[in-house]
Amino acid sequence: GLERAWPEARAAPLDAFFLAWPAQPAVALVWESGLAELWGADLGSAWRRLHATELCPRGAVRVVAAVAPRGRLVWCEERPGAGGRRVCVRTLEPGGETGARLGRTHVLLHHCPPFHLLASRKDVFLGPTASTWPGVAHILLAWNPSKGKVMVAAPRLGLSYSKSLNPKHGDTWDFRTLLRSFPGLLSPGEPLAVHTWAPTPQGLLMLDSRGTVSLVQAHGGTRTVSALQEAPVGLEGSAALGTFHGTLACVLGSTLELLDLGTGRLLERKVLSTDRVHLLEPAALAMKDREELQTRGGLHLLSALGLFHVGWEAPQSLELPSATDLVFEEACGYYQRRSLRGAQLTPEELRYSSTFQAPQALASILQGHLSPPALLTTLKAELRDYQGLEQLKAQLVAGEEEEAVWTELAHQEVARLLRTELTGEQLAQLHTVFQALPSAAWGATLRALQLQPDGNGRLSSQAPPDVWRKVLGGAAPGRELPTGILPAFELLCQCLCRLEPRWLPAFVEVAQQQGGPGWGAGGPGLPLYRRALAVLGEEGARPEALEIELLLGSRRPKAVLQAVGQLVQKKQWERALEAGLALGPSSPLLQSEIFKLLLAEFARHRQLDAHLPLLCCLCPPELAPDEILLLLRAHLPDEGGPPTPFPDPGAEPPLTVGLLKTLLEQTGAQGRPSGPVLGLYEDILWDPGTPPPTPPRGPMTVLQTVEQPGLEA
Repeated sequence: GLERAWPEARAAPLDAFFLAWPAQPAVALVWESGLAELWGADLGSAWRRLHATELCPRGAVRVVAAVAPRGRLVWCEERPGAGGRRVCVRTLEPGGETGARLGRTHVLLHHCPPFHLLASRKDVFLGPTASTWPGVAHILLAWNPSKGKVMVAAPRLGLSYSKSLNPKHGDTWDFRTLLRSFPGLLSPGEPLAVHTWAPTPQGLLMLDSRGTVSLVQAHGGTRTVSALQEAPVGLEGSAALGTFHGTLACVLGSTLELLDLGTGRLLERKVLSTDRVHLLEPAALAMKDREELQTRGGLHLLSALGLFHVGWEAPQSLELPSATDLVFEEACGYYQRRSLRGAQLTPEELRYSSTFQAPQALASILQGHLSPPALLTTLKAELRDYQGLEQLKAQLVAGEEEEAVWTELAHQEVARLLRTELTGEQLAQLHTVFQALPSAAWGATLRALQLQPDGNGRLSSQAPPDVWRKVLGGAAPGRELPTGILPAFELLCQCLCRLEPRWLPAFVEVAQQQGGPGWGAGGPGLPLYRRALAVLGEEGARPEALEIELLLGSRRPKAVLQAVGQLVQKKQWERALEAGLALGPSSPLLQSEIFKLLLAEFARHRQLDAHLPLLCCLCPPELAPDEILLLLRAHLPDEGGPPTPFPDPGAEPPLTVGLLKTLLEQTGAQGRPSGPVLGLYEDILWDPGTPPPTPPRGPMTVLQTVEQPGLEA
């Protein structure tokens, strides 16, 4: 129909481009003379010309190549004489009275050699032809309009450079000057003997005469994708390349090969009934076909016999369910958990059974039979989250291995699972996410639990109690978890121990603060610190510093005493004293036990002498001096011989009264009785420190002996 609308005796156009404008799709036709026309189809089958313009207003100019990337028309024109070839660009947008708006002409490159002109959705590529100058036949150019840069690469030499090239800023380059500004590009290189070019969203595909497919990426790097089983035979155009959802499709004559774009592995090989095929990109198809291609996978082949669709079924787990199916699946799991039946309930049974009416009611709401605005909005948002999650999974399996997609998948999956009851299948799914993407999964958990660190190394949480209840819940009585599957709390502790072990005690401490009767730290099961210690491994093989912090943070008397005992064995006296002082008035009995433990060490050796002020602060106020003396006497080392005024050389000095004075004075002052009755030796402790007055001195009397013979003194 379009051909019939042309004037008679007009030559065929140089090229034609489909413009997928939302309001009115159009076709752009470019002739060798420089004439460009835009045609649009009416509601019927008739075509009408929307706009016509001369790309080259001056005569004797010939257009040799043209492409139409998104929103632009780029062409290469050949000028007579010394003008040579140049590459020009005009913006091309829908609108206006004529149905299209064309911008001013801008020159990108002057004095270009013969080049192939190819375009993907983002880039315009200039590749060498058989008639390209010998010295530059190994060079490839790529212009990215959105970034305003031109990339010059020599794939065989492994070189690539980039320069600014933005027509809006008046940038234009002379080809010779451009190459001279890049060192090494003009070195002798093997020409690019390319049989077939194919621009794709991933870059530029090249098929050489030996059957090797290479990919030139946007940054200039080149990698070999695969080697085909057959080499191309015949002229250019007898082969076709294309990519569809991470799959590389190669058509050589009547053979179609499907390969994995990432690994180059052959997926399938088919023999076609025609020997000349065009591969159509999804953007050139109708919207309905595009949705089908995205959800089910496949490609479209255009040949002289017609338009064909080659499809392959995605795995069952990757099919995107409808909103109604999602409702029945969720309802099935809900009723299965709350019913007493042993047989597995299926969504089909729910769909066609009259036992449960809720799924039918929800499905009818989704189908539009009933439309309460608030309920409908809530359901649509919930189902949109499910469908978005399924789409992310399909993208990743299709080969779009972007880090942001993986992270978003982990965030959505963890957030969804924390809204469910974490038992059985849901817990196994959470394990899978944490094993595959530990960092992203832990980031999603931080967001769900609303954990915020402060400057003192502690964590706070603003999450609702219901979320913490699901996280802290252990295995239900009588229901053992499968081998290798940990409860949610143990799973989080294990992940945190691998990523940031120093935050594990703070996480356990904030979890203990959130604990409630029956499911948290105060429940009948194991306390949280014991559950966290079990993740660290068997006793004796755990990181000792981490174990001590968990024991101290538990605030349990036995655990704290165990931690202080380990600190005493490691001779970390100050840390042990601070642990006792941190308990404060909240646990005076435990503080007293820690004091007695450290007082025994004070009696045995002199390593605690430097920390005596802290030991005095730790001393319970109810202890009397005689009790302290008795405790000290029980732990003093046995003396091997009679006491000596000074220790032997090299031996540790013994405990002296001077060291005890501060401690005994403190306890004595706290417990001094108000009456005159004093215990044995107790008045010594309250001595004011001044001696009694000296008695008055009188004249000295000298005793004289009577000298008598025979009398002995």
